Amino acid sequence: MGIVKKTIKKALGLVLNYTPEIDCPGKEFLGTAYGGWCICPEKITPASVLYSLGVGEDISFDLAMIDKYQVQIYAFDPTPQSVAWIKNQNVPEQFHFFDYGIASFDGTAMFYPRKDTEHGSYSMLERRARKTEGIELSFHRLGTIMRKLGHQKIDILKMDIEGAEYEVIDDLLAASLHIDQLLVEFHHKRFKHVGVLDTKRAIKKLRDNNFRLFSVSPRQREFSFMYQK
Repeated sequence: MGIVKKTIKKALGLVLNYTPEIDCPGKEFLGTAYGGWCICPEKITPASVLYSLGVGEDISFDLAMIDKYQVQIYAFDPTPQSVAWIKNQNVPEQFHFFDYGIASFDGTAMFYPRKDTEHGSYSMLERRARKTEGIELSFHRLGTIMRKLGHQKIDILKMDIEGAEYEVIDDLLAASLHIDQLLVEFHHKRFKHVGVLDTKRAIKKLRDNNFRLFSVSPRQREFSFMYQK
């Protein structure tokens, strides 16, 4: 990016430059460089519940959490390639997989593949070049799933859901769901109809609802928040 262009974007508020606002002693990164996340291990026990929204073909973070903390993982991904991949994995008994997605509604929606067909990620955000290849899949609200599974709270919610994170964040905040840690990848550089301002608005909403940032990746896409009154 040229200096002039970068300066203009910064002046317009189109550049992210977040830094952690609270400290987490002992925070650690678990998983591969591609699929890993930074967590705060404080209060994590074998009784902890972790929801993994969007697994693709990398569950290194999930497996590392099970290996180190013996937590229960509830993973969700409706993508056909991911469903097929998971079926061929030898996962531990603490890993529970569900082949539907998370949204701000209960029902079905069209899911569209990336132009790079070797990459398994799909999105509800319309990809015009692949529109004819969309498929209809099932989705549920996070609150609906928690009720189905009998969970009163989620200790760690990991969210990598290809642009749907904005509406899901709005929904979980409106429902006042009990979530201790939220790990989310924002996709402001992936889709035509979402941008940096959408991410800024989402982060402000989280902060206004007592979620405090304790880690952010160098590329300003992966954010780790802790609920703290």
